[in-house]
Amino acid sequence: MAEPRRPDAGSPRAAPARRTGAARGPEQAARAALRSLEGLIDHPAEGVSAVRRSDDGWCVVVDVLEVPRIPDTTSLLASYEVQLDRAGELLEYRRVRRYRRGTADE
Repeated sequence: MAEPRRPDAGSPRAAPARRTGAARGPEQAARAALRSLEGLIDHPAEGVSAVRRSDDGWCVVVDVLEVPRIPDTTSLLASYEVQLDRAGELLEYRRVRRYRRGTADE
């Protein structure tokens, strides 16, 4: 899939330059949280289940596969709350929930 063409830099409609790594929106915050958490806990991320702006940056909930099992529905997953500053740098993280893949919230 081809990337959309960007207007010429001299054009008045040119997009503003963004700092690399800056979490300027929820998508960038989610990606930064995934990268940071996977690097620290050495478990693969399954996805992001929540993103919200906080007073000093972003709070992202990342779901992680902690214990893979067969069958897959018995694997243990965990939800981690990841706090990022406005630049997308990790401030802190903590595990807030651990659950089996096949279970639903009550």
